[in-house]
Amino acid sequence: MLGDHYVLLPSGVLAFGEGIQKIMIDKRVKSWQKNPMNVAFFLILAGSQTAEIEGISSAGLTPIARRYTAVADAELLLRGPMGAKRWPLPPLPAGVSPALISYVASRFLKLKPIVISSGLLQRPPFRHVCLESPDMGPARCLSSGNAMDDSRVKLLLDGGFQIGKKLKEPLLITECVPGGTTTAFAVLTGLGMNVNGLISGSNINPPSELKIKLVKQGLKAAKLKKNPSSIDLMAAVGDPFQPIAVGLLMGAREAGQEILLGGGCQMLAILSLALNEIQPELRSQFVEKTLIGTTSWLVEETLPTSKKRNSFVHLMNHVATHFKVNIFGLASGLRFNDSTQKVLRDYEIGHIKEGVGAGALSLLAQINGMTKKDMIKNCDREVSNLLKKKDKETFKVID
Repeated sequence: MLGDHYVLLPSGVLAFGEGIQKIMIDKRVKSWQKNPMNVAFFLILAGSQTAEIEGISSAGLTPIARRYTAVADAELLLRGPMGAKRWPLPPLPAGVSPALISYVASRFLKLKPIVISSGLLQRPPFRHVCLESPDMGPARCLSSGNAMDDSRVKLLLDGGFQIGKKLKEPLLITECVPGGTTTAFAVLTGLGMNVNGLISGSNINPPSELKIKLVKQGLKAAKLKKNPSSIDLMAAVGDPFQPIAVGLLMGAREAGQEILLGGGCQMLAILSLALNEIQPELRSQFVEKTLIGTTSWLVEETLPTSKKRNSFVHLMNHVATHFKVNIFGLASGLRFNDSTQKVLRDYEIGHIKEGVGAGALSLLAQINGMTKKDMIKNCDREVSNLLKKKDKETFKVID
């Protein structure tokens, strides 16, 4: 039984949020069905030394592997499993990169992302946008309380805003930032929200205690004033993805565009950082055309520390209450119970869950005519292609 905060739509798509009404959600869904090829699709790649903390993330089995996760995932999304690549997918504890789901869905939609890169240790071997010198390198670990200089945050924020305000079509924001749920945890905490036990991650059992420890350490070291600005907060405990995405979001809303935030906790963090900079009386209007797009695996997750509540939905409602707005989300109906591939069935037991826009892109594919059966079949085939390609190639990873 679905509660008052959920509406089940065709293809198993789930709408969620407090105060939700089916007529309102039908209207939002239709707005993303008008012309699926006419979408400004951005993939933001970013790096943070937070990802190198042992045990913090499963987006790469080791700290070294997580250094190239973002560029490898982007290559998979852009070129597909059979395409020639410079960077191998990093080894994972289980599952397969969500970029594979994103590839299948985006191919159906005939969408290709505009990639923005910031703070990577590698020069991406594909066309991309840089808003700063590519030599800047990753943000410092959030535990330092000095993740980025203010000047860097302002540069990235303004760069994103300038792109966003010129958009002539709806905006889809996606990301690949290893360690990003921990920096999201940090900025949400810094904004005054108690989100302990509600932040997910790529691990089957997210390391909540480790995240809490790092966030406490970082916020203590930062010595922020009461009610800090979003810029100060991102500089203290954030990552380069956040100011770029906040800028894009605010610019696109100024241009009157619909927004689909493709992801989970990180997207709630950037929405919160944007709302923090807006006058309270303007916040409801700001979120009117903004949706969270994610996966069913994330929406249905119940973390051990969340008192048997759907952790992500509770987190979203927590943010909505904090800013006195209504926030709504849509979860793709994609499930892998019937997949022939173990690495895809791993999603059903809690591995990976989300990333690289997998939820938002599979959602868009579904509401624009791709059946769940076809999506599973195509994902199964692309996993086979990925394994065949892997057997034929030898990669040399440069640290």
